Amino acid sequence: MIARKVFLKDINSNDVPKYLKIVNAFKESININAFRSGDSIPSINKFSKDYSISRDTVFKAYTLLKNQGYIKATPNKGYYICESRKKILLLISTFKAYKEVFYHSFMSCLPENVIVDLQFHHYNTKNFKMMLNTDNGMYYKYIIMGFNHPEASDILSRIDNNKLLLIDSQAHFKNVENYVFQDFGKAFYLCLEKALHLFKKYEVLNFVYPEFTHHPPESLEYFKKFCLNYNFKFVISDDSKQFVVKKNTAYITVNDRMLYEVLNQCTKANFELGKDVGILSYNDTPLKKYTYKGISVISIDFKEFGAKVAEFINSNQTLQMYLDTRLILRDSL
Repeated sequence: MIARKVFLKDINSNDVPKYLKIVNAFKESININAFRSGDSIPSINKFSKDYSISRDTVFKAYTLLKNQGYIKATPNKGYYICESRKKILLLISTFKAYKEVFYHSFMSCLPENVIVDLQFHHYNTKNFKMMLNTDNGMYYKYIIMGFNHPEASDILSRIDNNKLLLIDSQAHFKNVENYVFQDFGKAFYLCLEKALHLFKKYEVLNFVYPEFTHHPPESLEYFKKFCLNYNFKFVISDDSKQFVVKKNTAYITVNDRMLYEVLNQCTKANFELGKDVGILSYNDTPLKKYTYKGISVISIDFKEFGAKVAEFINSNQTLQMYLDTRLILRDSL
């Protein structure tokens, strides 16, 4: 069997080690099906001679590829491609309860030959840049949960648009080819309108938007618009240290840490949810269905979210969609 050749480009450019360039070239060839399961690849000596690279460098690259499960060595026969595997990067902000629902749904919809590298950027641009350094890790596709920062858009622009899927929030990214987003503006406003009859029980609406949240700020603008259009007195609480729950107020929380603080203060003050104080939380979780007879939520379906994102891995078609944002009413409002 004649060994297939890998297209190794720019071997002497930039500071990326040559052995990693070899590894990435093989991974890319496997991802585009230039190499298939069982295909023979050049021996270490032949690769070294063909590409004028030291034998030690090629050996190091082959060893890494073998350890990662991409190639195998057969005595007296040489090296072969293992069963085709596609490695993807799933880069999200943090791992919270609702994201766990998304993640398990996403994983359950993937083919067996897909390997997921799950990473977290924690809204840190240094982490974001390091994890998306395409010279140091070739992925079949990139699933990225971005965030508002001037450098984030520039970092993402270096990734092939056909391989990149942005998820959750559009942030400040423009000219996005593939995306699965939530609508934190108009869809949020429409959910507030559906709860209008319940908000009328309260004297004030309080949007709890603490200083540490990364919830998209357009929700604040649509909250103000809603209150002005329907003549509600409103407050925006942006200082968690000064936050105090008051009677006859409905609270909209976008952060579970502050949701727990509202619940804690209501318990201490003996406020009854749905009567003395109202609560509407963002992002549904299994726990919110049963906490205090149920917490009302504005949320997408995170199982649907995971399944839709998995479609991008399984298809080469362009994917552009906004998820349906729903109001789920429970006793807390």
